[in-house]
Amino acid sequence: MKQKSNDQFWIDESGVGIPYQRITAAERMMEAKSGQLVKRAKRVNEALVKFKEEINTISMEVYATFMKEKAVKTDRKGNFTWYNFDRSIRVEVSINEAIKFDDMTITAAKEKLDAFLTENIDSKLDFLKELIMDAFATSRGKLDTGKVLSLLKYKSKIKSPLFIEAMSLIEQGIRRPSSKTYYRIAEKDDQGEYKYIELNFSAI
Repeated sequence: MKQKSNDQFWIDESGVGIPYQRITAAERMMEAKSGQLVKRAKRVNEALVKFKEEINTISMEVYATFMKEKAVKTDRKGNFTWYNFDRSIRVEVSINEAIKFDDMTITAAKEKLDAFLTENIDSKLDFLKELIMDAFATSRGKLDTGKVLSLLKYKSKIKSPLFIEAMSLIEQGIRRPSSKTYYRIAEKDDQGEYKYIELNFSAI
């Protein structure tokens, strides 16, 4: 609530009314200036939201037109970058999908891998033991999803049924509860280097 100079009392954070004549000049200035700043901040935020929507719309149009020209039918998934004609402007569209694992499924996969590690496996696979132990070492009670997923590249190389079953469980346990799209615009400077135009869309 914005306090005004013609108010007899100003209400503080405790809900107590303070007589206006007891309000200092600094407090009056901070009340007025903070109100101005928050109004300006909201207008800037609204403009950023609209601009982000505009970048998305234009980028999707560019993508669809390009694919149509190449006679490709596809639903866009993943990152892509596009340029103006002389490539002095670059627009990047990055999709970040947070990957999580279903708790019970990943636990079952870990049990399979534990059983795999107790087998008398070839000494050539000792490196895999370290990878598995490292992948399932938790940090603050959480798995490193990247390390766990890195095990999947060995699925076709390791012939153990237990290992193959564990990899299938990891694949089944993947969840993508949310995704966020990021946009970055860069322009070449006089030295031919791309310089990003700072636009903090991360929280929008």
